[in-house]
Amino acid sequence: MRATLNIPDELLSEVQKISKQKSKTMAIVTAMQSYVRDRKMTELLALRGKMTINYDWRTEEKIELQAQEERDKYNEK
Repeated sequence: MRATLNIPDELLSEVQKISKQKSKTMAIVTAMQSYVRDRKMTELLALRGKMTINYDWRTEEKIELQAQEERDKYNEK
């Protein structure tokens, strides 16, 4: 997507320097990807202690082994 943006020259130069990107487009894309990743991480960290995960690996293992046995029976036919 093309867009016309008014970005201060100093800021764009700094982004290019930090991101080690020569093209302005790639510098902006890299910065935007980094921003999105950081925001998602912040949102995930905000959930810390607010969710309870009831995970029992033994039960999951039993279910997986049963499913594998069913697949093996099906594949034998």
